[in-house]
Amino acid sequence: MVNDEISYNDLKELLDVTDGNLASHLKALEGLKYIAVFKGFIGRKTNTTYQITKMGEKAFKEHLDMLEKIIQQAK
Repeated sequence: MVNDEISYNDLKELLDVTDGNLASHLKALEGLKYIAVFKGFIGRKTNTTYQITKMGEKAFKEHLDMLEKIIQQAK
């Protein structure tokens, strides 16, 4: 993976999605234990960051492998 962790705001900007959309997807990924959530503070402001877990890395790799097979079959 490229980053060890990413903040909620950076992820929202990167994906260009709404708060509700991002929050629902993150909750689902957390429920599957694909991501870990860390809540803290920077000064007085809350800061939430997300990090992929080993289980999440495995699932993502399997997803990419399946997409690659689909692409190869379409050729």
